Amino acid sequence: MTPTQLTYRMAFAGMSGMTAGLARKLLDVVGNEQRFFEMSGAELKQATGGGRSKMYQDGYRRQCLSQAAAEEAFVRDKGITVTYFTDAAYPRRLREVDDAPALIYSLGHCNLDSDHVISVVGTRHATNYGISFCDTLIADLARAVPDLVVVSGLAYGIDIAAHRAALKHGVSTVAVMGRGLNRIYPAAHRAEAVAMVKHDGMLLTEYRSMEEVHKGNFLARNRIIAGLSDCTVVVESGVTGGALVTASLAMNYNRDVLAVPGRCGDEFSAGCNRLIGSNRAGLITGADDLLAAMRWEAAPSEPVQLSLFPDLGDEERQVVAAIRDHGDIHINTLADAVQIPVYRLLGILMDLDCRHVVITLPGCRYMLR
Repeated sequence: MTPTQLTYRMAFAGMSGMTAGLARKLLDVVGNEQRFFEMSGAELKQATGGGRSKMYQDGYRRQCLSQAAAEEAFVRDKGITVTYFTDAAYPRRLREVDDAPALIYSLGHCNLDSDHVISVVGTRHATNYGISFCDTLIADLARAVPDLVVVSGLAYGIDIAAHRAALKHGVSTVAVMGRGLNRIYPAAHRAEAVAMVKHDGMLLTEYRSMEEVHKGNFLARNRIIAGLSDCTVVVESGVTGGALVTASLAMNYNRDVLAVPGRCGDEFSAGCNRLIGSNRAGLITGADDLLAAMRWEAAPSEPVQLSLFPDLGDEERQVVAAIRDHGDIHINTLADAVQIPVYRLLGILMDLDCRHVVITLPGCRYMLR
């Protein structure tokens, strides 16, 4: 079968070490992708100034073409969108990143060029504090900037908390994957992945379906998470990990980085506290901090009313109002505020938690969802 332009592009982009920046330089010399594969290794080496890259091996380039032809059949069968770095649809923020992928594969439809795109990353060992922060931040931002897009990596912990919060609050969300689109990883998050595709979100990767999955893929994909976004928010992180890699990449791309502070001694706040303390990230305690840092103008919003909870009894409404006034409150302080004994208040709070009205935090503290 005669290779198509897409075959040549997929083969070219799929070569080891190929990035958008390198692709531009090579095409400036050889003219186009088809010509690149039609040249002999010797001709190519002479044209580009030589080197020890595998791209000068004729057998390797034939192999790339063969693999691309098979992958082209796969993406056509599965309805996967293929976007090349020269296409008008290639995300404008990624165009600014020299080590961005030369080609991306995606499922779903999402405006990656929205005026308001953030990435939310963090530890796989998220606490209630981090999960609650994701939910509140995204809920508040959704009201302030209706075209918000949330990018993360579909991993356990903060990643999936961010995706779930986006789905819950009607926000477009993008999962950047470290493997091909032939399989969702981790499988436990398949339902969220399907929901993203159905609800103005997207699954995105630079990897082909046939490629082996390596640990390094998940670090490499972090440059896409950082590159797609105006701002990277680190919610919880230890002193090492993928979230800090993403933050470092975002800084290198001259993008804003914000980190959520945590208590001294908390293992999964140590990385965030270090980012803030070393002035490598701004401090964020809520949506207002992000809006101010990014100079985004918030749309007018109506305050949340108790009428959103029509099935609450009088005491329950009283408890909800007190929690709203404090934001995050200890049960003893709450008992004093509402004049309900702690033993009876515990039952009310357990019921409100089961009905997804409040969140129970460590240390007998409570906040609204």
